Amino acid sequence: MTNKDKIKGKVNEVVGKVTDDKSKELKGKAQQKAGEAKEKGKEVADNIAKDVNDRFEKDDKEDKTE
Repeated sequence: MTNKDKIKGKVNEVVGKVTDDKSKELKGKAQQKAGEAKEKGKEVADNIAKDVNDRFEKDDKEDKTE
């Protein structure tokens, strides 16, 4: 999954390399890492939500069988 931060970061990194602008290159790398962190955070949140939903569904099934 790609996101805007990763794309912007890659563009800034490449522009920085082509223009020999180390600041822009580093900014691009930082943007890419921020994008990766956002993706990881979303993935963790999705996994937690799935686990919670699974637990509630399991509890509901157990309640209905009693």
